[in-house]
Amino acid sequence: MGVGDSLHSTSGFAYKQSGLLSKSMKTSARFPSKVYLLIMLMVILGPLGNVLLGKGVKRIGAPPAWTQAGLHHFLTQLSGSGVIWLGLLCLIAFFAAYMLVLSWADYSYVQPASAVAYAMVALLGHFLLGEAVTPVRWAGVLVICMGVLVVGHTPPRTTEDRG
Repeated sequence: MGVGDSLHSTSGFAYKQSGLLSKSMKTSARFPSKVYLLIMLMVILGPLGNVLLGKGVKRIGAPPAWTQAGLHHFLTQLSGSGVIWLGLLCLIAFFAAYMLVLSWADYSYVQPASAVAYAMVALLGHFLLGEAVTPVRWAGVLVICMGVLVVGHTPPRTTEDRG
């Protein structure tokens, strides 16, 4: 601490009167670009993985019968589908990014910020699955994206590191 700086504590958070952040808050302040990058990966990979899984399963169709032989045939087809495997890889990468970003940012920041994925869902549904996305749905997506902008202007981390 510099001369004239005093350490204060409120609600368990230490800060310098000079306005500098505590060590843990400085550490999290270095991560915003990583946090934003990982959230963007989550926004792309989660919906893409789900769309690929849906597309793969629709190609295969429902199990012909709920018998052991019918389910075995269905699972064999699932395991041989490249589209399904690609969807699973996207979802694994999504969960890896999700866990990593949660180690750097608050859940109350990550979850709303990643809600922009709803826009990606609408785009993928329209362009990859040929779904009709109505103007009312687009309006709803716009409202969600505006909320993401509001959350995006808050600090990603408001708690101290616990380790």
